[in-house]
Amino acid sequence: MEYAHLYKKINILPSDLKSEVNDFIDFLLSKRKKESGKKKPKFGCAKGQIVMSPDFDEPLEDFKEYM
Repeated sequence: MEYAHLYKKINILPSDLKSEVNDFIDFLLSKRKKESGKKKPKFGCAKGQIVMSPDFDEPLEDFKEYM
């Protein structure tokens, strides 16, 4: 949306609605600020926290009759 078009729409609003638009803009800005403050996990940050048993790839006893 073009800024001039948006500006025209805001200008025709009554002052109480302009106040609501201003509050909504403040809300959106604070929401964006909170989202940008979240840290993204770095690749490999869970290294060593997950351990798989040595026989992970071995066939399961329950499926022997199907193999």
